[in-house]
Amino acid sequence: MEILVRNEATCTVISVAGRLDTRTAPEWEKQCNDIIQGGGSKFILDLTELEYVSSAGLRCVLAVAKKLKSSGGVLALCGLDGIVKEVFSVSGFDSFFPVYETTEEAVEKF
Repeated sequence: MEILVRNEATCTVISVAGRLDTRTAPEWEKQCNDIIQGGGSKFILDLTELEYVSSAGLRCVLAVAKKLKSSGGVLALCGLDGIVKEVFSVSGFDSFFPVYETTEEAVEKF
């Protein structure tokens, strides 16, 4: 798994490539929590390059979203495609979060 974090004017974009699963999700969650502790409150999770997400990955996404919400923040998703889109849809996660086609669209809406 590769994680790329970049700050935009109104939010933090976190791009994830590879697999978000039992082995990698805790590291992703830790990095997100570090950003939250540093004052980040609006996250766009760019999943364009994500190949696979497990229930452990979904659990970590939900945990980060709850932490953001408790401090007045928000988590949005973008770049959902293929099996990743299907997993987020079947689990209902795509109804919990704002979902955008592209990172650019998400940044513009934030």
